[in-house]
Amino acid sequence: MTDSAPTARFGRAGEAWTAVRTYNGPPGTSVYAVGDIHGRDDLLTKIHKRIRADAGKRARGNRKVVVYLGDYVDRGAKSRQVIDILLKSPLKGFEAVYLKGNHEDYMLDFLEGSGDGLGWLFNGGEATIASYGVAQAGSTYPEAGALNDLRAALQAAVPEDHRTFLTDLRLHHREGGYLFVHAGIRPEVPLADQSAEDLMWIREEFLGSRIDHDCRVVHGHSITWSPEVLPNRIGIDTGAFVSGELTCLVIEGAETRFLNARG
Repeated sequence: MTDSAPTARFGRAGEAWTAVRTYNGPPGTSVYAVGDIHGRDDLLTKIHKRIRADAGKRARGNRKVVVYLGDYVDRGAKSRQVIDILLKSPLKGFEAVYLKGNHEDYMLDFLEGSGDGLGWLFNGGEATIASYGVAQAGSTYPEAGALNDLRAALQAAVPEDHRTFLTDLRLHHREGGYLFVHAGIRPEVPLADQSAEDLMWIREEFLGSRIDHDCRVVHGHSITWSPEVLPNRIGIDTGAFVSGELTCLVIEGAETRFLNARG
């Protein structure tokens, strides 16, 4: 599977919306959802500053939650540094939820020997490998022996706390009427029956759906140049690695708004 260029989808031509309910965040809670970071540690640092400043204006004692939608690694040059920030400089006073994106899935498959690595390298894995100080010699499409050597070098270079971070990532999170996932959900399938592959990878079937999902889904994975706000979902992957813009959705009760970091 490969990532796609920025796009927007609004359902099949002529397809009508079903009745979609209004969903709210949990009372007394400010929820901050951060889109796909992709190795942009500079933008992560900036969005954290924006979140701290925004949270400082909220009522004292308000519960604060930050949900990261996955794709911390690949494409951008500072994947290792992004994970270091999340591990060592978390937002104080916030509950933090870290979701698993398809790029973490790629990376773990390679580290654990269950993937050949070529798809990962083609989709930005080279940048992650370099961020851990591992040099890749030769072609983007190395021979099997070279791939095994590259795997061994990366296994030695990735700190244990980074491996634990990657393996402990969650696939979904719920806050009030909002469901947070990396890619989306398969329409009309109960959450308990959703596959990990769909939660990390789905596109067309989810993006084109105009039905009520019994929640409003907040997701990344599919790039649009500005947040995509629809009755049944909100997409916030604004292509940080190429656009230089990282987006954060803020949910407070019935209100939704956006913070962004540019660089």
